[in-house]
Amino acid sequence: MFRHSLVALAVLAAGDALPSRSAPRTDADGAAQLVDVRALMNAAVGAPTLICVLAARSINNGWLRGGRVPIHPLAGANQERSWEGRRALSSDDTDFLLDRLTSGDGCARELAVQLLSRGENRAARDGLTRHLRSGDAELRAVAAFGLGLIAERQSVEPLLAAVADADPAPRANAVWALGRIRDPRALRPALRALDDRDARVRDAAAETLGHLDSTAAVGALARHLGSDDASEVRRTAAWALGQLRASEAIDALAGALRRDADPRVREMSAWAIGNLERGSADDALLASARRDDDPAVREMAVWALGARGDHGNAAALADLLASERESSVRATAAWAIGTMRPASAPAGLVSAVNDESDGVRERAAWALSEIRDASALAAVRRALRRDDNGSRTQRALLRALVRSGETDAQLLELFDDRDPKVREYVARSLAGGNHVDVWPWPMPRPRPFP
Repeated sequence: MFRHSLVALAVLAAGDALPSRSAPRTDADGAAQLVDVRALMNAAVGAPTLICVLAARSINNGWLRGGRVPIHPLAGANQERSWEGRRALSSDDTDFLLDRLTSGDGCARELAVQLLSRGENRAARDGLTRHLRSGDAELRAVAAFGLGLIAERQSVEPLLAAVADADPAPRANAVWALGRIRDPRALRPALRALDDRDARVRDAAAETLGHLDSTAAVGALARHLGSDDASEVRRTAAWALGQLRASEAIDALAGALRRDADPRVREMSAWAIGNLERGSADDALLASARRDDDPAVREMAVWALGARGDHGNAAALADLLASERESSVRATAAWAIGTMRPASAPAGLVSAVNDESDGVRERAAWALSEIRDASALAAVRRALRRDDNGSRTQRALLRALVRSGETDAQLLELFDDRDPKVREYVARSLAGGNHVDVWPWPMPRPRPFP
């Protein structure tokens, strides 16, 4: 175990630098910056999944989001990954790593293909293409994975051929890799793969179709959203429809939001509806926001209502602020009302400045600052006197005061506040123009990935 821990630690220490078999470079203090490729690969053999995942992520220099891989070289390690920041590999190291892909060890394959994808040389791509024709189905799947990481158009033709592979693992990864490259030639093969007998291939096909920006895929994706027996495929189909902004699929998405048994599918369907510019599914979103058993689905439904921006739903969301038990849903409801900017602040939103949750109070204050309703001033003043601990919520409340028309006399009383940001806001307001920073901007939910 200690030896395997060195795999992760060595790559973490290397940071942005790519391991090299050559003599390591040193920093100003003489400390080595690079690690030996061959020593790293030898230490990787048999490493536990967690250690290998850490090392692979470190090679990619960060913990950023990326796409899932249908068939991963390392079993159980379908992790998020970053694609950026390539460095050159020597030809000897490239040949060595291509050979290690044939070893059959999961961790060795994982690290080798990650390192190869970081190298900006044709030899890595050509070697992976050769492996794509191997008699070993697992090696063909790893090769397709590597070509997807590299994501160059020169790989499209061999990947198109691999879509017809007799084994589902290479088929799935080839379809996924084509989506990474986003070449329009992948459209027809991906549509055919959407009806593959293997769910992993169908899932990869749905993701690829979401990347290809073609309305030709909408009907097939909507069909699988409603009928595929694999929940992962239904979820990815919903994501793809949202990615394509397929307003013609709004009924299918609303149906999935109402009826799908898997909460992840319902959540993704709500997200997709929030990305559509036309059509109405407000009834389905409101029903989910009020009654869905899963708080993540309720929150996403609320987010979608905010993203669509119809201020006619503000009163319903304000009622939700009083009845919803999850603070995350209440906070997003407050944010959504602020994005809608109704003509007046709903009573439920004004009351939310007294919510037990800091996050809800902050977002309610931000929403009031967007609506700019002077009738809420008294409630905001009282809340500001209670929230006097220099918090983000206090500054959000001050922004609500300033933007709702607070008098200079009332603002002058805040010049003695211990929070310099509060004093700055007061000074800006008194200087004229009501130029208060947009901060604090409550972040909406991040975009889900398939």
